[in-house]
Amino acid sequence: MRKFAAEKTNKQTNTEAMALNLNKNLKLYYSIKEVAEMFGLNESTLRYWETEFPYLKPKTTGPNKVRQYTEKDIEQIRLIHNLVKVRGFKLAAARKMINANRDGSDRKAEVLTRLIDIRSELQLMKQQLDGLQ
Repeated sequence: MRKFAAEKTNKQTNTEAMALNLNKNLKLYYSIKEVAEMFGLNESTLRYWETEFPYLKPKTTGPNKVRQYTEKDIEQIRLIHNLVKVRGFKLAAARKMINANRDGSDRKAEVLTRLIDIRSELQLMKQQLDGLQ
């Protein structure tokens, strides 16, 4: 009977913990294909960036060396993507800027992402308001 009560308590705790993390993504690893689609890149571009940016090292598993990207890896890619694809930096300049100003570059990428999200929300609101007229 005690075992059943303990299992029930554990299930309740797990359910409550999951309820608290509604906004967080529960996926731990992403494939190279998923990450490439997130940023509109080719898989070969991501592989090349791994050679150019030494801190971008996704976990590899199995004999085929399948890449598994974490949220931290994706944040690194978001930063590189912002500098290279959005702002037009060459790879060497992006690498230099990241190495020289790690926190500032990260912050700029976060701000840019948030502004893009806000812009999308505002455009959606405008469309909804236009539909009311």
